[in-house]
Amino acid sequence: MPKRTYQPNKRKRAKTHGFLSRKKSTGGENVLKRRLRKGRKKLTPSASKKR
Repeated sequence: MPKRTYQPNKRKRAKTHGFLSRKKSTGGENVLKRRLRKGRKKLTPSASKKR
């Protein structure tokens, strides 16, 4: 039986979908702009508050 596709990892999630990684590329900038324009409360999935 193969493993499931989603293996949660906070660091990887932040690195791939985080705010700074979005800001780095033009496409990511566009994503942020779209979400701002739409009025999203959260622009990016942030890591949990507990560290």
